[in-house]
Amino acid sequence: MMRYAALILLILLIGLQLKLWTGAGGVRDVDNLRQTVAETRKANEALKARNDALQAEVLDLKEGRDAIEERARSELGLVKPGETFYQVVEPAASDAQAAPQQK
Repeated sequence: MMRYAALILLILLIGLQLKLWTGAGGVRDVDNLRQTVAETRKANEALKARNDALQAEVLDLKEGRDAIEERARSELGLVKPGETFYQVVEPAASDAQAAPQQK
């Protein structure tokens, strides 16, 4: 009788172990969920850093005239009265190679 009870308990233990390692909600699923959470946290941190940078830029644009002037100069090419605008144009790579061959 003890042997049958021990055998039943052993089979039950093996069945529970199989369910733990391979079944739904088992160790494999928990590892996958942990990896997903880690990836999501990393993405959230990157987005938070981007949001913080954008927030700082918005505050700078709201409060400081220097930032507005810098953006107008770099993005729109604006100059102040009395300034002279010089644009330096670099020769294209194909033009630079073709020029020596024409001599």
